[in-house]
Amino acid sequence: MSQTESQENTRSRGGLADEICRKIADEIVLGNFAPSTHLDEVSLAERFNVSRTPVREALKQLSIMGLVEYRPNRGSVVAAMTPEQLDQMFEAIGELEAACARHAALRMTENERAQLRELHVQGRLSMQAGDMNRYDVVNLELHTTIIQGCHNPVLIDLAMSLRHRISPFRRTQFRNMERMGESFEEHSVIVEAILSHDVITTYRAMRTHLLSARNATTRVAPVWANTTADNN
Repeated sequence: MSQTESQENTRSRGGLADEICRKIADEIVLGNFAPSTHLDEVSLAERFNVSRTPVREALKQLSIMGLVEYRPNRGSVVAAMTPEQLDQMFEAIGELEAACARHAALRMTENERAQLRELHVQGRLSMQAGDMNRYDVVNLELHTTIIQGCHNPVLIDLAMSLRHRISPFRRTQFRNMERMGESFEEHSVIVEAILSHDVITTYRAMRTHLLSARNATTRVAPVWANTTADNN
């Protein structure tokens, strides 16, 4: 057994694969791995100082997310996603999460509302500390709480499935500290509207929030800019 494999045995294999998945996804989103780039397992294992096993698992996850394609005789390559396709995914998730939020404003239980308040507080603390990773975790939990709060299994399934595909783009935006602050302020409007049972403001604020997240991706990764799109 190699030293690398020995070290991996002391860690969760699933957790390590998730970590490698996030790192490769970030490289794709930032434009460091261009579309159609061959993702060699050996090279990636050396790059991240791990064995090929977690890399292979990470590539499977990325394939499910639509960031990677498997091609015969070529192996895994970066999917040829375009800025227009990214626009369409953000537009779709914006509509889905806005619908979930609108229902959540009326259907969330008191326990769910208390959890939403606490997550918003944690988001403020993470934002003030400039902790991108922590803010991303809290952001995901806050959005999940809102999605689950709609209490519509069909909407929840659709929203969570699409969110999984687009999550690397939503996470990477927080590399920009200014965007983290903007995101928190947008959350403030959404949370206040939900707690006030204001369905109209909730829907509009959530939809605008997701479109803002799309636009923010170009700050850290200009490769995803789409100058022909009109998101207003």
